[in-house]
Amino acid sequence: MAATTADELIDTPAQPQPFHKTPMGKKVVAGGGVAAVLAVVVALWMWSQTPDYRVLYANYSDKDGGAITASLDQMGVKYKFSEGGSAILVPAEQVPDLRLKLAAQGLPKGGNVGFELMENQKLGVSQFVEQVNYQRSLEGELARSIQSLGSVAGARVHLALPKPSVFVRDQQKPTASVLLNLQSGRALDPGQVSAIVHLVASSIPELTIGNVTVVDQNGNLLSEQPKAGGLGKQLDASQLKYVEQVQQNIIKQVESLISPIVGKGNVRAEATAEVDFAQVDTAAEMYKPNSPPEPQAIRSQQTSEQTGPSSGNANGIPGALSNQPPGVATAPIEGGAPGAPGAAPAQSGPSRKDATTNYEVDKTIRYEQRPMGGIKRLTVGVVVNYRRTVDPATGKVTVKPLPAAEVAQINELVKQAMGYSQARGDTLNVANAPFEGVDKPDEAGPDWYKDPSNLPLAMEVGKYLLIAAILAFLYFRILRPLLRPVMNKFDEVTAVPEDEKEKSEDSDDDGSSTVELGSGGKPALGPDGMPLAPEEEPRERSYRANLAMAKEMARNDPRIVANVIKAWVGSEQ
Repeated sequence: MAATTADELIDTPAQPQPFHKTPMGKKVVAGGGVAAVLAVVVALWMWSQTPDYRVLYANYSDKDGGAITASLDQMGVKYKFSEGGSAILVPAEQVPDLRLKLAAQGLPKGGNVGFELMENQKLGVSQFVEQVNYQRSLEGELARSIQSLGSVAGARVHLALPKPSVFVRDQQKPTASVLLNLQSGRALDPGQVSAIVHLVASSIPELTIGNVTVVDQNGNLLSEQPKAGGLGKQLDASQLKYVEQVQQNIIKQVESLISPIVGKGNVRAEATAEVDFAQVDTAAEMYKPNSPPEPQAIRSQQTSEQTGPSSGNANGIPGALSNQPPGVATAPIEGGAPGAPGAAPAQSGPSRKDATTNYEVDKTIRYEQRPMGGIKRLTVGVVVNYRRTVDPATGKVTVKPLPAAEVAQINELVKQAMGYSQARGDTLNVANAPFEGVDKPDEAGPDWYKDPSNLPLAMEVGKYLLIAAILAFLYFRILRPLLRPVMNKFDEVTAVPEDEKEKSEDSDDDGSSTVELGSGGKPALGPDGMPLAPEEEPRERSYRANLAMAKEMARNDPRIVANVIKAWVGSEQ
């Protein structure tokens, strides 16, 4: 009776435990913790991933941009704008599909109209309207062509096309103006501006390059017009680049030729080239002086002689004195009378003799065209380092100047490498001098943590280190403590004691029965000290558990033990 009462007091069920302390509650809490950790990991992964956005449309008008964004909002597509708002960006995997859908809606319509404007032209329109539509179409096509350049976000073209006239003095040349809207942070070099000018000038008949003006969105004149008389023409970028290329080629040739003789790093060369960019066309016609009579070549010769009788009539202008001088009076030597025998014969008429001779004259006509880019003069300076020798015995470095003969040889080699011409006025100077700081080690660069180029890499590595630290904290502080009871329980269930395993293997081999083992691998003993049967072991374990619980209660609350003993004593009486 007393034992029954004590057992009832000992086996009294405790207060109900909270749900989170029950085995089921612990499993639920562990599952929730695992789910929370996974959610945090997924969120961190999505945060670390940078979405890939691609350009959907660029260089659109404000009207088209508003229509495109409204359509994207209706479709629920996320989008953003590029820097400066010149392009609409959408996720890369949606670009082809969105372009097809927007094209079905007729977007973008385009701010510039081209020659498609002429397709909708009605029959019977006036000539003025037809001319205006043609000019608008031409301006739109030119603007589209210019917008295809990478640095140009938008373009507008204005054409001034005069009416044709049959009178030459009334004819006017067409002009064009181009307004460019450049991309943010982009600029056009002189070569690209020249290309735009030539593009517009080549598209309009009788439009010259000087009549094309290019302006950017800031009002800067990009196409510099030449001044009157051609005095404003200056060197462009291509000419300056050509001069620099010529100088660099000469320096490279000189250093590559002298380096094998004096060693790498022991020669420095600089060159200055004067290039003539004038394009000269010469036409000369030269005549040599008259040659001596001997080598002359007669082209043609003409001789004429004329003799006529004397005429007694007076010659001259009527009404005036005769222009024929009177003849010289002669008197006979013998004094005979006129007409007498022995008188002088009468004087004959006038005579004329002409001779014309044509000779060949030497003539030379030469047409000379000199291309631009010819070298007018070269100036080259070369510095060669002193020769350094190392004593094999002591290791001492000795620096000595080069011999005069070797310097002269280097001078001749440099002349051959640079293409020296005395008639052109080229100058060359080769000097032998010691270099300062050649043997000194290169100065160390800045520390890796001070190098600005490493900042993006450091930020990227820091982001991944932060993610790794958060994951480690979640694992060691939350996930691992939650999973530890589950893993221990799993190990207890799945683990097989080594002694029991060996004993079972031995019993299986011998064919004998097995004996249940207690805690610690020893056989469970009953109250009489004998090993318990397998069916009696759970009962013995319950008894020991109750006994341990009673001892724990006696230590914690002695009053319960006193009440039990009092109940036992009262029942015996």
